[in-house]
Amino acid sequence: MLKNRFKSTLALVICAGLISCSPGNNSNKSVTIVDRIPTENTNEFYISNRAPLAPSALIKLPVGAVKPEGFLKEYLIRQKNGLTGNLGEISAWLQKDNNAWLSKDGTGEWGWEEVPYWLKGYANIGYIMEDQPMIDESMIWLEAVLTSQRENGDFGPQVMDGDHPDFWAKMIMLYCLQSYYEHSQDERVIALMTNYFKYELTVPDEEFLEGYWQRLRGGDNLHSVLWLYNRTGDEFLLELAEKVHRNTSDWGGRDLPIEQVKNYYEVRDGGEVPDWYRDQVDWHNVNHAQAFREPAQYYLLTKNEKDLQATYENFKIIREHFGQVPGGMFGSDENARPGYADPRQGVETCGMVEQMNSDEHLLRITGDPFWADHAEEVAFNTYPAAVMPDFKSLHYITSPNMALLDAENHSPGIANSGPFLMMNPFSSRCCQHNHAQGWPYFIENLWMATPDNGVVAAMYGASKLTVKVGDGTEVNIEETTHYPFEEEIKFAISTEKAVEFPLYLRIPAWAKGASISVNGEVLKDNISGIGYAKISRTWANGDQVALMLPMEIQTKIWEKNSNSLSVSRGPLTYSLKIREKYFKKESDQTAQWDSKWQKGADTKKWPSWEIHPVTDWNYSLVVDENDPASSFEVMKGHWPKSDFPFSLEEVPIKIVGKARQIPEWQLDQYGLVGELKDLPKTSDQPVVDVTLVPMGAARLRITAFPQLENNPKTNE
Repeated sequence: MLKNRFKSTLALVICAGLISCSPGNNSNKSVTIVDRIPTENTNEFYISNRAPLAPSALIKLPVGAVKPEGFLKEYLIRQKNGLTGNLGEISAWLQKDNNAWLSKDGTGEWGWEEVPYWLKGYANIGYIMEDQPMIDESMIWLEAVLTSQRENGDFGPQVMDGDHPDFWAKMIMLYCLQSYYEHSQDERVIALMTNYFKYELTVPDEEFLEGYWQRLRGGDNLHSVLWLYNRTGDEFLLELAEKVHRNTSDWGGRDLPIEQVKNYYEVRDGGEVPDWYRDQVDWHNVNHAQAFREPAQYYLLTKNEKDLQATYENFKIIREHFGQVPGGMFGSDENARPGYADPRQGVETCGMVEQMNSDEHLLRITGDPFWADHAEEVAFNTYPAAVMPDFKSLHYITSPNMALLDAENHSPGIANSGPFLMMNPFSSRCCQHNHAQGWPYFIENLWMATPDNGVVAAMYGASKLTVKVGDGTEVNIEETTHYPFEEEIKFAISTEKAVEFPLYLRIPAWAKGASISVNGEVLKDNISGIGYAKISRTWANGDQVALMLPMEIQTKIWEKNSNSLSVSRGPLTYSLKIREKYFKKESDQTAQWDSKWQKGADTKKWPSWEIHPVTDWNYSLVVDENDPASSFEVMKGHWPKSDFPFSLEEVPIKIVGKARQIPEWQLDQYGLVGELKDLPKTSDQPVVDVTLVPMGAARLRITAFPQLENNPKTNE
């Protein structure tokens, strides 16, 4: 699917415009299926791309326009009561004493990426939840930033990357300022960013973005330059955009000289570096998840399809070699290493939330619903199990197959030496702070404005929306659902007067036989294939829309990973249920070397956890190759009273299947799940019943099941 998409991205945009303008589109009972939402108009109420930039495919709504309900709201509450809400009291990087982010001259002991990483999520939770204490705390940092600008236009900490100025941490703080501006309309943000970007324009190329992290992540700087251009129209910003791209690593490069691949790497067993490894400028998991989109961001300026295609290709390349696993991510723990692609390889929690953020960017840039599908895949399957249910600890590395989370060193089975699998509130200084953005950013992008003064349900989750549509009428839409666990999504329209506008609903790629009803009348059924359903009508107060997305069991064979098998139903992937036993550890004795507590912080209130298996995990599924779905039975339970479905105790849906144990499959010498390639192809063990649970609820899980030749094979 993705390969074909590379060849036709722009053609689909044109085609969508033609389809959406077909006769009868303005009928009060019209539902039209389009590949893309047309972009020939410009939204009148929300800031879109200015010429000469490519037109906005979708438009982000201001932070706070979308309010979460259900488990999404519960997630933000748990973040507030957990690590995100309390880091300011326990993390040394966030202490206010001698912090360069709070000093007038930009000097201090603490002053790099940690504060803005944390503030991206913390402040936005405050805005979304209208939590005044969180907003007040955020303003301490933001006010300091807004008053820190120096005569030359630079602001914040004066940090050097070797012999050159370090622009990286300020790229993150610019995100924080943009969210604050959406919330407050404080014009000081525009003034600071304008002066800062004038300063960046004066920095010689040989001094600009010189250094590992900032050069690779220049796409974040480019995003902020274009964000400001869309608000001011200052021509110098287009010149700066070209400069940023020119000095950013070549994310469109292929067949690069190996010396241009800057990340640390090793080849298994000392082999030669494969030729394909030179088709990406960097293989560090967070760098890739965050920066692979830079060519698509630059496409907004060039309108050159090759730039857009480069981002799609980047996504494909890393997954071709390290992402032949369920859950949407790839094995790069911490750098992707040739020869290490088994489902036991994992990804940083930072990598997950940056991937989600990139998907959301690309959805707005391209309008391609593929990116919404992928954001949901990561958000619902990989990300939840990286964090404890109370959101008070997390682990650095999460894998599709992991049967033990302990405080031991698992190198070289995983790339890093140290206790990187256990749940620890100080699971590395980056992820500890950066994970905060995942759910608030996801919530902000559930709904987006469209160029034709409409609105699109881009990703699905219980929520309440306030948005201007049609002739400028403000409407409220309440989305009620237990998606992704249940199939029905309901939308209730509230408006003071009748108003005509298009409402778009995303149709996921996995959906077959979807249907749409308005006020109880089925207007369109048997919808299959990725795209958008456009409902054009004059909406009245009390109108009700229902979207049914039937969820069928599907299996997939990962041919390039030992023909392993995974099971999904709708957007959820399922893992073997492994009973868990928790062992409490002291965080200050088991944390990684770079963890730093504030003086006086009570570490006993913030324990670490090992999680050990109580039940067997070494199973292969037995599946009927002619009818894979018939091999499984879906068991639906009650929705949890806690509104939190991502734990073994409260998950509302399970799947029962058949399996055969593989006694030889054990933890290896590194304490990791044995690799699939080393397993026997037959087993004499009896067939037994096993339970599968949603991958996101399983902190211990087997998700890529090994192939046995005396098991029936399944079809993809």
